[in-house]
Amino acid sequence: MNDTIRDVVFVDGVRTPFGKAGKLFEETRADDMIIRCIRSLLRRNPGLPPERVDEVALAATTQIGDQGLTLGRTAALLAGLPKSVPGYSIDRMCAGAMTAVTSVSSAIAARQYDIAIAGGVESMSNHPMGEGVDPNPRIIAEKLVDPEALNMGNTAENLHDLYPHITKERADAYAVGTQQRYAAAMERLSADVTTMAARSVDEGWTVATADELPRPGTTLEGLATLRTPFRPHGRVTAGTSAPLTDGATACLLADAETAAELGLPVAMKMVGYAFAGVDPETMGSGPIPATEKALARAGLSIEDIGLFEINEAFAVQVLAFLDHFKIADDDPRVNPWGGAIAMGHPLASSGVRLMTQLAREFAVHPEVRYGITTMCVGLGQGGTVIWENPNFKGAK
Repeated sequence: MNDTIRDVVFVDGVRTPFGKAGKLFEETRADDMIIRCIRSLLRRNPGLPPERVDEVALAATTQIGDQGLTLGRTAALLAGLPKSVPGYSIDRMCAGAMTAVTSVSSAIAARQYDIAIAGGVESMSNHPMGEGVDPNPRIIAEKLVDPEALNMGNTAENLHDLYPHITKERADAYAVGTQQRYAAAMERLSADVTTMAARSVDEGWTVATADELPRPGTTLEGLATLRTPFRPHGRVTAGTSAPLTDGATACLLADAETAAELGLPVAMKMVGYAFAGVDPETMGSGPIPATEKALARAGLSIEDIGLFEINEAFAVQVLAFLDHFKIADDDPRVNPWGGAIAMGHPLASSGVRLMTQLAREFAVHPEVRYGITTMCVGLGQGGTVIWENPNFKGAK
């Protein structure tokens, strides 16, 4: 019996364009978006026999309607995978796709799967966070969680309270920077964005080819005039928050030997991962302990990390992470091609978007050996995955 742990590799990742909730994809089914991603993965990797896929793990934060019914299985069937390919659904709110990746990767490492598809989808147009839920009243009655912590914007204001040196002006400056970085990298990012048909009862059919949300003309002066919807005279605005977004992502994972056998490309190798819990009231701090835990398990330090893909739920959350690890706000290693404040955050799908972006960045940075994808998670969690660059040629 061979009980050695296998190397897990990220082969490829794709996503739909991201649309503003209530706009581009308002009349598009969520499952159709993720089906499009799966089909695109198979088309981009013709050397993969579809019957070799061992699992399809898909995430949605609000598992209802066209995001429900064991989405991994139904989407696999509708995407044209053989009926022998199983699938399941997963939920860890914003870290849904990230958890789908780590779950199937653990099985690949343990020799239970050879190849898997993981991803996530969110139609925030049709399924706002919390739709149909019935929280146990004990959560509030026993004061386990402040009721205001169920609103993510309130938790961002709380994080400003926890770190008063992170000012509104500093958060505004970060937001302007990420918009500029995204605008400069649009051509590179488009390589992993599949087209997606979208319907409007008023305008008919269209084909979406690019993200709808970026505002490349964002300025400090403009951000300074925005209202603070979560608190009077607060510090969090729409300009320093990820917009409500519709979109889907999917990626292909395999063990290194199977990837070599089938001639599949290797974009990066998984080193390790960790999830951690924090106070729900300051959920944005979650990436800090998750990253510390992941680094410790891997025997690495923050100085070993050459690229950071941090999900920008809110600017303050990124800045808290950077301060903790003594990284400058404008460090070129951090979200070098922009982040969710510019392109959007379709909740459960964003983890794979981070990974796909990091893989592309690795390809043009052979001097970087390790990178991380990290994100905060609603109700007080954080998730971090460490990746190794197969293109590494040694530091300059």
